[in-house]
Amino acid sequence: MYLDKLDGRIDSAFYDRMSAQWRVEQTRLLREIERHGEAEESYMEDGVRLLELARNARQLFARQAPGEKKRLLNLLLSNCTWDDGKVRAVFRQPFDLLAETTAALSTEQSQGIAMSKGHPVWLGFLEAFRTFCLAPPAEFRALMKEAEHRNALRT
Repeated sequence: MYLDKLDGRIDSAFYDRMSAQWRVEQTRLLREIERHGEAEESYMEDGVRLLELARNARQLFARQAPGEKKRLLNLLLSNCTWDDGKVRAVFRQPFDLLAETTAALSTEQSQGIAMSKGHPVWLGFLEAFRTFCLAPPAEFRALMKEAEHRNALRT
């Protein structure tokens, strides 16, 4: 556009108006990029905390009061059934994908197949995990805050 101005194809007023619009748009885009960068950091922090919580889930669950156990199970599970003396658990998203991924990993490892980070079994879980971390349900946010509070009290 600057060359068009120099060549006389556009007048100075049009050039100034368009330059101002483009500077505003550039500033807006830079703010968007910065906002996305901050979200990425938050997503990673939440993901690490979620994985730490998952790693310690068995011990944490065993120490919880019955009411807290019920809250956690309601967050993880839906439509559980009792059939022939066995409980059949149906996981909510993204925990269902974690269970499927774990089962697929066990199956493929027993068959001697190595799974890489780019394996299709992992991709669905990673997408669901990212979505869950970016917009976790209120119940999960409350559980995370309680876990952080308890960890702070222990240290």
